[in-house]
Amino acid sequence: MARPQITIYTDGAARGNPGPGGYGIVLISGEFRKEISEGFKHTTNNRMELLAVIVALETLKIPGSEVTIYTDSKYVADAVTKGWVFDWVKKRFKNKKNPDLWLRFLEIYKKHIVKFVWVKGHNNNPLNERCDELAVAASMKSNLLEDKGY
Repeated sequence: MARPQITIYTDGAARGNPGPGGYGIVLISGEFRKEISEGFKHTTNNRMELLAVIVALETLKIPGSEVTIYTDSKYVADAVTKGWVFDWVKKRFKNKKNPDLWLRFLEIYKKHIVKFVWVKGHNNNPLNERCDELAVAASMKSNLLEDKGY
């Protein structure tokens, strides 16, 4: 059986950094498309960028899926593609932010075949722009969640 091919676009936003924030996800598998977003009372842009990737991967139902994640976050894309996060684990995240999310990411990351592609934000990429819209709208909801790790 062929591995599912999944395309994911993600974005995170925070107003104030730290401040209210949110993430937006567009998940595509064949003709299936799903949008996901959530907002938080007090967080940072980097936390929302990373949480978007985590939630997107946690949404996948079939382990071993081939996943391409498009993100405008150099923080997330470079940490994985350049191997920094794996060094951070070895050093127990000494002087690094967001270890709670990075550990959560690594748990779900190893269940799939994941490739990151960095895209320039706010550069007329329709799916990246849609994720940004979702993230900003989520950050403005009245019933924002608590970012317990922040």
